[in-house]
Amino acid sequence: MSFDTPDDLRYLETHEWARIDTDDETARIGISEFAQDELGDIVFVEVPDTGETLTQQKEFGVVESIKAVSDLYAPLSGTVSAVNEELFDAPELVNDDPYGDGWMLELEDIDTDNIETLLTAKEYEEQIE
Repeated sequence: MSFDTPDDLRYLETHEWARIDTDDETARIGISEFAQDELGDIVFVEVPDTGETLTQQKEFGVVESIKAVSDLYAPLSGTVSAVNEELFDAPELVNDDPYGDGWMLELEDIDTDNIETLLTAKEYEEQIE
């Protein structure tokens, strides 16, 4: 099965993605199409509050599906500037649109030195083959 891996995103080996805007040092974070497919129907998402500081590759939340509970890891270090509150009432948005309406949080003041440690879309595709 082939999964969508947009070229404009960078990926963590643990299946989180980051859409990075280096001009204003912000990033939107979510999980990949592959990850949501592996998890199955997502029933709960726990993310940090705005203002919290995340550290790259450290746990920042939990996603629960009918199959399993999985930790979420930060692809970048930064401060949480927004959370997708729609996920609290409709966690299935992660299944329906993992790169769009299913985003989880936004970071500001990201550590741009972290970017080069993330996988490109091609590298991530090779990992999930």
